[in-house]
Amino acid sequence: MIDDVQKLIDENPVNEYRSQRKSLSSFDYTKYHSMDEIYKWMHQIQETHKNLATLHYLGSTYEIRSIYYFKIGLPSNKKKKIIWMDCGIHAREWISVAFCQWFIKEILENHNSNQVIHKALENIDFYILPVLNIDGFVYSWDKERLWRKSRSPHNNGSCHGVDLNRNFDSNWCTIGASKNCSDITFCGTGPASEPEVHAVSQLLNSLKSDILCFLTMHSYGQLILLPYGYTQNASINHEEMMVVGQKAATKIAEIHGTQYRVGSASHILYSNSGSSRDWAADQGFNFSYTFELRDNGTFGFMLPENQIKPTCEETTAGIMSIVEYLNEKYFINASNMLCGTLWIYLSLSIISTYYSFI
Repeated sequence: MIDDVQKLIDENPVNEYRSQRKSLSSFDYTKYHSMDEIYKWMHQIQETHKNLATLHYLGSTYEIRSIYYFKIGLPSNKKKKIIWMDCGIHAREWISVAFCQWFIKEILENHNSNQVIHKALENIDFYILPVLNIDGFVYSWDKERLWRKSRSPHNNGSCHGVDLNRNFDSNWCTIGASKNCSDITFCGTGPASEPEVHAVSQLLNSLKSDILCFLTMHSYGQLILLPYGYTQNASINHEEMMVVGQKAATKIAEIHGTQYRVGSASHILYSNSGSSRDWAADQGFNFSYTFELRDNGTFGFMLPENQIKPTCEETTAGIMSIVEYLNEKYFINASNMLCGTLWIYLSLSIISTYYSFI
């Protein structure tokens, strides 16, 4: 769909590293950033927002790079629920990484003024992984801009990398994936064979009972994808997920007019197995979505930096509509129901006591 991809690559100024930045206040969220810059940003976020954000080590990549995720929420003595978000599972999808950084900034800087965010942070911890496929991401900066996979060697080193979104233990490598290591959809040597996928699976399995929503951010196509990719069958709560997804798409359109389609991956995109979204649904997480961000093919994976801000603004609105729905479903309505039940119980107790004296 793009006449000259190399021309876009050559015109893109993002290959210039921005190591001159000294403080978090000078971080530019409307630019793409190298992994070195992102590592520095992570530690500055933790240092600046100690009351809300903690940085946690998830594991190591094949090339021995540290994978970190943020846990963001207001301090609480009660056990809290979790919304998971990951970005950068495919190396060339730089806008997904930029969005994770933008979203972290939004919830940290606006939680006092935004009641939806503040209420969510009282009851929910956001677990946000800014870059999962770090080796591939670094390779896309240094060597090959459109690299997709990880960087583990296969077939005696004749080819490299696994499509990490084909490596999860969800009907692994049965459809829309390849066992040929040279293919971009190479599914690996077995389910969760890659250290990055193994680390995510292990962490989320340990948190399984507390996860309300699983969000994985990709590009491109302007889609909100529901399970499943490997079957035409729908998830148990498909209709509810469709309603929530359509509301998110509406909110996205309200910001800059960008149109998103909503539906199961096998119906509106293509069939694939081993995706993290389908794996999350198999684990019993009630809401599991893949967001395919801008655009529809004009720039594709080479989305210009001048589209980072509008993409992040509209996507944040869509994500916050999901957060608001979860707030109301699991906390506000549940709290009102509990108060109503207690009121009825107390009223009946008073009536019972009254009549016992008659």
